[in-house]
Amino acid sequence: MTYRRKTILCLAGFILIAVIGFGVHYVSSMYKGLESLNKSTENSPFKGVSAEEALAVEPPKWEGTEPVNILLMGVDARGTKKGEIARSDSMVVVSLHPIHKRIHVLSVLRDTYTDIPGHGKNRINTAVTHGPKTAMNAVSDLLGIPIQYYVYTDFEGFIKLVDAIGGVDFYVEKDMHYESKADRHEYDIHLDKGEQHLDGKTALQYVRFRHDAMSDFTRTQRQRDFLKAVAEKMKSTTSLMKLPSILQEVSPYIDTNLSVNDMLKLLTAGYESTVERSEQIPPMELLKETYVGKAAVLTVSSETALREYVKEIIEGDPIQSESLNGNPPAM
Repeated sequence: MTYRRKTILCLAGFILIAVIGFGVHYVSSMYKGLESLNKSTENSPFKGVSAEEALAVEPPKWEGTEPVNILLMGVDARGTKKGEIARSDSMVVVSLHPIHKRIHVLSVLRDTYTDIPGHGKNRINTAVTHGPKTAMNAVSDLLGIPIQYYVYTDFEGFIKLVDAIGGVDFYVEKDMHYESKADRHEYDIHLDKGEQHLDGKTALQYVRFRHDAMSDFTRTQRQRDFLKAVAEKMKSTTSLMKLPSILQEVSPYIDTNLSVNDMLKLLTAGYESTVERSEQIPPMELLKETYVGKAAVLTVSSETALREYVKEIIEGDPIQSESLNGNPPAM
């Protein structure tokens, strides 16, 4: 064997070892990062609620092929006391069918006045203050579909995620300006119309803005549009390679009942799927604005019609109407 050939073989061996070492480190780091998202009782933001509410969110066994619905909850934790759970600032249901490779995104209007299981009627954004189980059940009852999983985060978690993926190039459809002395101008909004690169703080300004004629109605649309852009950015090769470091950045601000195995299945299924529809829940034609005491709320004119509407959105998923344990949702 010539010296040149030996040298080439040695270099190839070193490269192979380096690749294997990187792969092992990558997988190990990603696994630890995913594992840290499922918080223990002590580290959970819900440790202040009863054990039944906080811990009895045991998801069904998921093979990675059945349709699955995940409740994303973003909260504004400013001004909350230690151990206090803030109301949801946004509630989004992501409905994924791995076989059909379809995703549906449903924004639930936070002022929707509905039954909060075990706690009477109230705005749906109050459900999470009683724990994730209550929030999942409230949304499940309202939409008529099973909710198997939840993901919970706050403003800081959102900022960290967007920064960790390197920001997002996004078209801001209008000038957005709002100042608040009450927040000491920490969350003022100043965005100009046009294509621009949004980092974590400016992205938060965009998804929070609701100071226009349609208020929360247009805000939820913006949130769905931006979530789609984040998902597309996450699919990029660069973001996938950075996944362990992204998880390390966002982990302190996220809680979920997803197991690591389920997260890995979701990552695979989500990467191969596309967003088919993105809708507001309840839709405008089923909304009624009214008052409970002096508080303005939104009520649903027909719960049956709302559930049929949700079913129509995800009609392309033939087994979506069945929960993972084989029980159909109440209609």
